[in-house]
Amino acid sequence: MNPEAPTVLRCAGRSVARYTTRPDLAADHSPRPYLHPVTTLAGRPVTETVPEDHPHHLGAGVAVPDVAGHNFWGGRTFVRDLGPVELDNHGVQRHDGFKLCDPDGFVEELSWTAGGERLLREHRTVATTALTGTAWALDLTFSLTNVSGRDLSIGSPATNGRPGAAYGGFFWRAPKEATAPLVFGAGTGGTGGEVPGTEGTTGSGGSGLDGEAAAHGVRGDWVALSGEGWTLVFAGATARTREDPWFVRAAEYPGVGSSLAHDGRLPVGAGETFVRRVVTVVADGRLDRDSAAALVRKAVAS
Repeated sequence: MNPEAPTVLRCAGRSVARYTTRPDLAADHSPRPYLHPVTTLAGRPVTETVPEDHPHHLGAGVAVPDVAGHNFWGGRTFVRDLGPVELDNHGVQRHDGFKLCDPDGFVEELSWTAGGERLLREHRTVATTALTGTAWALDLTFSLTNVSGRDLSIGSPATNGRPGAAYGGFFWRAPKEATAPLVFGAGTGGTGGEVPGTEGTTGSGGSGLDGEAAAHGVRGDWVALSGEGWTLVFAGATARTREDPWFVRAAEYPGVGSSLAHDGRLPVGAGETFVRRVVTVVADGRLDRDSAAALVRKAVAS
């Protein structure tokens, strides 16, 4: 796999992200396109790639640990009754080309291949939007179509026997700092600010979620990480995306994802397509709950 120059994304006249389409990585990293570095408008990095604790974490993007037994996440595979195992089962997300590529976003076509077989075709859209003088939004939509000619299913370590490890789908690895980031967000109990179109479900008052344990595995309109001079607010931007619980880590390492396979495997029939959209607010400073909710409303409505 030959590396090529990253695509630079801009917002409010500033470079805010680089997108690597063909990374030069070992097969056990499940090579795939990713965003890194992503920065605040003031230039503070809010992604991390190939960290020592999880060298297969690659900034912000889409990664799935189990597509019909193939690993598109990287690292070891969790096998029921055995635990994490080194397997030769890693897939590759191949960048097939851009249908559109502008300074503020792109539309990309990808192929998910493993074992010499093309399993999934992906249509990915990424766009930047200015929100305030200190905050912008990254809008990422991925549409995956089963092109294998047979029924497939998507799983996670949780569906394979590891409780609490339902990662897989959209995932953002944030920088590890001296202290763990704060975690807060909207939960089924509400948070004083809702995503448009979700009135009466979540975010309609109440104190919301506080802490990693409270936010992890919960279906909520949005969840936030707040570190040293930055805040990331992740929002499910469609009703179907909001059905996926959040995967949240802070103490071990800082990362947030939206779980495709939480309570059970996600079936994807031959020829079927599923779509998810996550909008991430990238802000300088530490946002409070009301400010985060207001920016989410603005970002999703943009």
